[in-house]
Amino acid sequence: MKTNGARFLETLGIPFELREYEVDPEDLSAITVAKKIGMPPEQVFKTLLTTGGTGVFVFAVIPGDAELDFKKLARAAGLRKAEMVSLKDVQPLTGYIRGGVTVFGAKKSFPVYVDETVILFDKISVSAGARGTQLILSPEDYLRAAQALDVPVETADLTKAQPVNPAGNPLAGGHAA
Repeated sequence: MKTNGARFLETLGIPFELREYEVDPEDLSAITVAKKIGMPPEQVFKTLLTTGGTGVFVFAVIPGDAELDFKKLARAAGLRKAEMVSLKDVQPLTGYIRGGVTVFGAKKSFPVYVDETVILFDKISVSAGARGTQLILSPEDYLRAAQALDVPVETADLTKAQPVNPAGNPLAGGHAA
């Protein structure tokens, strides 16, 4: 299915793959999406709309197996604080519904802050702008396309530290989806 996100990338001449999957409305987690499209959760990035106060919005793009650290985001974006936008406001602000939010083709462009781990991969996955469809592209192309939105785009450490056991190994289930 062609989405606004895919159309936007096409206008820029950026190569991508569309990967579709069956949606379970009861489980929209990035970890579930990763399993369905056959990619590791740390390569499936979720796009979260956050607010720094009245009329101030920024996108936070983080790995699917990670949890957003609002203090780190606020610091990176130069905000006093950051928090999630209420679910009822996501669609009016972006044109997208939960599970289908992308920075590309949104009603309005907001600054984009991408977790610094994005550059560790050959390919990443982000929502194409509709539940059940992911865009697979290189991190460099993702960042280049985000910069074409004419908003600030930065990479930064945006995630909470993953809990580890005494052996120094990450604990399973250490992050909420």
